[in-house]
Amino acid sequence: MRLPLHAKLALTLCAALAAAGCRSSAAPAPRAAAPPRATASANSPVNWDDADRDGLPDGAELRAHADRDNFRRWLTGLAEMQFYAPSREWAEAQRDCAGLVRFAWREALRPHDRAWFQRMGEGYEPLAPDVRAYTLERGPLGEKLFRTAPGVFVETDLAGRVFSEFADARTLKEFNSEYVGRDASAAEPGDLLFFHQPHAARYPFHVMLFLGRARFDSEGADDWVVYHTGASASDAGEVRKVRLSVLDRHPDPRWRPTRHNRNFLGFYRLRILQ
Repeated sequence: MRLPLHAKLALTLCAALAAAGCRSSAAPAPRAAAPPRATASANSPVNWDDADRDGLPDGAELRAHADRDNFRRWLTGLAEMQFYAPSREWAEAQRDCAGLVRFAWREALRPHDRAWFQRMGEGYEPLAPDVRAYTLERGPLGEKLFRTAPGVFVETDLAGRVFSEFADARTLKEFNSEYVGRDASAAEPGDLLFFHQPHAARYPFHVMLFLGRARFDSEGADDWVVYHTGASASDAGEVRKVRLSVLDRHPDPRWRPTRHNRNFLGFYRLRILQ
């Protein structure tokens, strides 16, 4: 495993953000549209309503407290593990800031059986019970977890291109999460941090994932984040893990997650947890 970043080195390493932004990975080739699923499990019909009008069917939202907690533990734990031991299941072409979120989200919803652990590679351990509401394979959205357009959910969305296996940082922000605030005290594990850097014309949006207390090398702190620096033709980028208190002192003020930084858009919560 890679040695963790020490606090005195983290500030230097994360300075590269100032020149990078989140360079988007290529979207995977589209698959043939699957018919809408009739059930999320063998015995539970899907609720296709959208009572909160957030663009997701209510059946795709995790309503039980235990499911939300378990999902957060898998999401954050899997994202953190990509810093120490990137899984071979995470395709090289999908490794960027949004790709880290997509990968951890998708794998958090899979059944975590023996075959899953074998696929993931060495170093992966059980993090929590599995989500009970549905699994990725039997869920109402299947692999197409990410909404890509505004609007209230209607069942015909599933047959078109409204939902996708791919979502860049901006899509995650606009259609798959809700604004929480700009103060870290309101953040919960699994929340997303977004930045907008207009100077990065092609890929101005960047996303990080808030861990809270890290599983490894937490130093007794509960303000850890993990993120991918973004990839380009000449640089594959890398996953980094750092404390918010370190980012607050970033040498480039545009990358400080503080309420006074106009480039910091704030903390956002996944809509499936709302």
